[in-house]
Amino acid sequence: MLSRRGSNWLGLFQAMASSCEVHVGDADRAIAERVAALAAAEAQRIEAKFSRYRRGNIIDTINTAGGRPIVVDDETARLLDYATRLHELSDGMFDITSGVLRRAWRFDGSDRVPSAEAVAALLPIVGWDKVSWRAPELTLPPGMEIDLGGIGKEYAVDSAAALVRPVSTQCLLNFGGDLLALGPQYGGAPWRVGVESVSDAGAVARHIELTIGALATSGDSRRFLLKDGKRYCHVLDPRSGWPVVGAPRSVTVAAATCTEAGMLATLALLQGADAEAFLEAQGAQFWALR
Repeated sequence: MLSRRGSNWLGLFQAMASSCEVHVGDADRAIAERVAALAAAEAQRIEAKFSRYRRGNIIDTINTAGGRPIVVDDETARLLDYATRLHELSDGMFDITSGVLRRAWRFDGSDRVPSAEAVAALLPIVGWDKVSWRAPELTLPPGMEIDLGGIGKEYAVDSAAALVRPVSTQCLLNFGGDLLALGPQYGGAPWRVGVESVSDAGAVARHIELTIGALATSGDSRRFLLKDGKRYCHVLDPRSGWPVVGAPRSVTVAAATCTEAGMLATLALLQGADAEAFLEAQGAQFWALR
């Protein structure tokens, strides 16, 4: 759906369980329609291919292989290589096999914290170091699964941007809060992006002006548990199966690409109380809310 918003065009669609927006600062409606269509089609392609909720795609094939080796295509191989790099950089805290922990954890705002026994029972099927990966062949031990949700949305933004760039650079892609500006609004003004408050749902804590580059946000303002006054963050340490402790409620990172911004935001939250120190050591531009 495309509509006019001031001097810009706005395209809206749903993908990856998120509301997605394409803002186009071009006077030509045909260009705006082309940009929005390209972005939506690419987001939906990536969701169809890599969502763990879809049957028959490459993720489902891998997760139901029962210990058999699976040969993957080049795009999937690149994402697995990237996940391997993140696993190494985080000392095992970023792990695409940790999605099975959702069987114990339901971050729905309730007080239903799982038992230590329920969490411990899942740890034998968590750990990228237990997987055999030598491109293009991947072998998961029986019972293990992978989930690319931790990198998929940011990858989709960058991939869509690569398709959009030859058509227009006066646009902003926003896939569920992970976004990339290819250039300014109509007339040259920067895009004004709001960072959601962690204490007042729907309110804006601050605004960031963006002309070129990406922003990605990680946090627990919508996904958490609260029991006996203790808040449990949805970011889990796959080595223990339990939430990280002391992390900011929200971290927003600016970078050249959405993939890089998302990587830094996620790795920062995994550092818990040391999130800000980690980002400072990386020389990152960031905004943390506690």
